[in-house]
Amino acid sequence: MEKADVQNPWYLYIVKCRDGSLYTGITTDVKRRLAEHRENRGAKYLRGRGPLSLVFKEMVGSHTTALKAERRVKRLPRYKKEQLIRTGSRDGTQES
Repeated sequence: MEKADVQNPWYLYIVKCRDGSLYTGITTDVKRRLAEHRENRGAKYLRGRGPLSLVFKEMVGSHTTALKAERRVKRLPRYKKEQLIRTGSRDGTQES
């Protein structure tokens, strides 16, 4: 990881909504971002879908790496996202 990444790492996170849907995002501060989502600020998808639960977070490094990880996870089928949440690791969840 680059020096700048260690000082300000990016995280991939997944939030579970009241209706059971899963939302994937990236941020440098998961706690702050989850609070924003709960206050109906940020992603429009999550507005009115509370209560929200953080079900996964992983430090992924740089912004570029985080964007790529987010894109890969968003493309996964639901059962693979659930596997990711259960195992706590993106290993084995990559699309073929």
